[in-house]
Amino acid sequence: MIRIAALLAGTAMLAPSHAFAEEAADAEGRVTIVVTGKAVGYRPEDANAVKTPTPLVDVPQTVTVLTREQLDDQAVTQLGDALRYVPGVVLGQGEGHRDQVTLRGQNTTADFYLDGLRDDTQYYRSLYNIERVEVLKGANALLFGRGGGGGVINRVSKTPDLGKSMASAVGSVDSFGAWSIAGDVNQPLSEMIGTRLNATYEEFNNHRQDFDGRFIGVNPTLALEAGPDTRIELSYNYDDDSRTTDRGVPSINGGPLKEYDNTFFGSDALNLAKVKAHIAQARLDQQLADNLTFNVIGQYSHTDKYYGNLFAGAAVNPANNTVTLSGYSSATVRESWIGQANLVWEGQTGGIGHTLLAGFEASKQDTDGLRFDAVFPAGSTVTLAQRLTIPTATFTANRRATVSSVDTLSAYIQDQIELAPFLQIVGGVRYDRFSIDGAVNGTGASRTDNKWSPRGGIILKPRKEMSFYASYTRSFLPQSGDQFGSLDATQATLDPEQFENVEAGFKWDVNPALALTGAIYRLTRDNTRFTDDSGNVQQSGRTRAQGVEFSLAGRIMANWQASLGLALQEGEVRSAITSGGTKIPAGSTLAQLPHMQASAWTRYDFTKRFGLGLGLTHQSSMYTTISNKVRLPAFTRVDAAAFYDLSDRIALQLNVENLFDTDYFPSAHTDNNITTGKPLNARLTIRAKF
Repeated sequence: MIRIAALLAGTAMLAPSHAFAEEAADAEGRVTIVVTGKAVGYRPEDANAVKTPTPLVDVPQTVTVLTREQLDDQAVTQLGDALRYVPGVVLGQGEGHRDQVTLRGQNTTADFYLDGLRDDTQYYRSLYNIERVEVLKGANALLFGRGGGGGVINRVSKTPDLGKSMASAVGSVDSFGAWSIAGDVNQPLSEMIGTRLNATYEEFNNHRQDFDGRFIGVNPTLALEAGPDTRIELSYNYDDDSRTTDRGVPSINGGPLKEYDNTFFGSDALNLAKVKAHIAQARLDQQLADNLTFNVIGQYSHTDKYYGNLFAGAAVNPANNTVTLSGYSSATVRESWIGQANLVWEGQTGGIGHTLLAGFEASKQDTDGLRFDAVFPAGSTVTLAQRLTIPTATFTANRRATVSSVDTLSAYIQDQIELAPFLQIVGGVRYDRFSIDGAVNGTGASRTDNKWSPRGGIILKPRKEMSFYASYTRSFLPQSGDQFGSLDATQATLDPEQFENVEAGFKWDVNPALALTGAIYRLTRDNTRFTDDSGNVQQSGRTRAQGVEFSLAGRIMANWQASLGLALQEGEVRSAITSGGTKIPAGSTLAQLPHMQASAWTRYDFTKRFGLGLGLTHQSSMYTTISNKVRLPAFTRVDAAAFYDLSDRIALQLNVENLFDTDYFPSAHTDNNITTGKPLNARLTIRAKF
């Protein structure tokens, strides 16, 4: 299988990256690409989240970077839509109100970052102000602390450029009636001060009954260069999202309910999700010496969120074609403070090269939550129909109030040592003091964990542009879920879960514009809770995921670039665990972990003004949950695009999603909340530069 995957990798996976390049034509019209910055086309060269100026060819782990250029070519505006082209990342439904993904078999709602700082509130993330998206796979505690067992997703913000004035606008509309407008203005105010303003308004619509919504985003940023070695950035990000909470269709006979792809199993009045998120950042970058840099970053965030939802609470009863509904409402207010400082030294000791990272982080997070269950006075069972008759419901039962306060204090150090031009080693460790106080309906508990998270790797470089590596990383997750919204008496007695990732791979910059990578990994998760036959909580649960991943990223020719990917993976429960109150025996397959994922996105420019794009995503069948009772069928979706520049300032773009109108089910939340894939849809976009 690995041999077959290696052959496919040569033609099948391109990961994106951010690049700045100039094209120069000779007297005969032949085009030469001149690399002038961080990337070429879709090809990645480095990653902001690595925290050191290390080329990706020298980073001993799998990293995928989605550049602004690729995001624009695919006409995506939301994080979830962008991640569908990253094999090894499986999109979750997120109950219709948040981003949720499975990375290497590990489900998460919290392993999201903005400019390297934690952004773990449950909401949907827009990309209107984002320069690129970075996916770092494997356990990542050394750089990011708790969580990150299967990987992390980092968004890199657009920032002011003091060297030029620039403005652009984008407008789009699709065949369902969804539309958006966005603007990006960069303006130097002097040689030392510059500003950038990104803003967007988006209205949602799709094939689902009663679905609609809108998003408002505003992000002003100010940059001050007090001298050639000092840069200060201040930014504020405001997100205002309101949309229908849609949890898809239920299951029937071990599979998704078909022929009801448009049917809404909820209430137009009650299924509503609203969030207002404020994020303010301040950053100082200081060049202390030619080989010594320092940065300090502070972030404050405040999120006020509400959502209510009715949904299918059980499988369809095939005997009488009925389904029972359930529901609840939830309100959460979260306030977070994070401070981080990093010192990076590049130098030599006795002829041995070093890239030394030393850092410190402190954070405080307070969360208040309130939840009510749904009450159906006349019963909650409905008969299947293309449009359901939803019974009257109110959110008045079983009030559950939660509070939590999380305080962390962390320090980390890492050295990437060049022993010889062909040999590097990476070693580091992070210390975290994680303290949580929480209460459920007034009954409180607390716990403090002190954890060490190591990272080690070896990199062999037969050539400067090629590397072979092996690495070991470890991470942890305290026993309170990944949101830490509360803590009960049982959780307070249990040690954190532990993740260990062992990985080996290769990276080859085929040329300055094209990179090929491959990796094989094994990720083991320990200390998972389960309830034994006597009803006692035990911590001997273990799961394991393993697989191989390949990517080919960059320009294949001057006018042809692509983003292609392949992941072959498997995972199972190694010893009994408990999920959702159900004991899961050893040998069960991990949830939402398809054996095969493949993606291909390519763009070919026939002239300077006209180009075509083609995309493909394939996902093999997978279980919706670890119960292994419901399986989503395999699917292949094809997308296409056409690009035409009316002038140097005005460009038209047509993207067609699901070109062959495939009926598919891409994700789920439970065995009975299954998302239906969007049918054939066309989006027309116009871009203007000023």
